[in-house]
Amino acid sequence: MTYLLLNTVFLVVAGGITVVALWLRPGFRHHLPAIGVALVAVLVLTALFDNVMIGIGLVDYDPNRINGLRLGLAPIEDFAYPVAAALLLPALWALLGRTDD
Repeated sequence: MTYLLLNTVFLVVAGGITVVALWLRPGFRHHLPAIGVALVAVLVLTALFDNVMIGIGLVDYDPNRINGLRLGLAPIEDFAYPVAAALLLPALWALLGRTDD
């Protein structure tokens, strides 16, 4: 299994739950700008720290399991998890939290 295939599962689940939150909790739309800012922040931090960790040899990736596209030293697949988290966590918060929005 490639990292891209594994990441696709996470992104589809996160995207689906986000769509459900947007549909069931109309007030959730007001949080989209904040989610966008958080997404940019976690992507920048991921780029920084992943490049450092890869650069010092703390982690490495099987070249047969990545598509080869990199941002610095970090494979592009590494950025799917922060995207999924930035979408999934606020959506779950909206869905599982109070309903008086």
